[in-house]
Amino acid sequence: MPDSLMYQQENFVLLETNAPEQILTADELLYKLKIVLEKINNQDLPIDLQNLDSVDTQAQYLIDTSCELDIGPGKYLQWYAIRLEK
Repeated sequence: MPDSLMYQQENFVLLETNAPEQILTADELLYKLKIVLEKINNQDLPIDLQNLDSVDTQAQYLIDTSCELDIGPGKYLQWYAIRLEK
């Protein structure tokens, strides 16, 4: 049986075009994704996101199911769950 710790997503590394990598909490990543999603036309989003009713729901869906978002030609936004050692 898999260890439940494998599925805890409390911290993420965020990779973004022309920016240094950032370490974010889940709440900070959610906030960042909401800001990015608000700037993208709904018709330019992936089909599975277009069908969701709010930016909050779209952002949470991305965290739960993806690790990247296409934000335009030559640009990228990627995030990966990480575990911080104490």
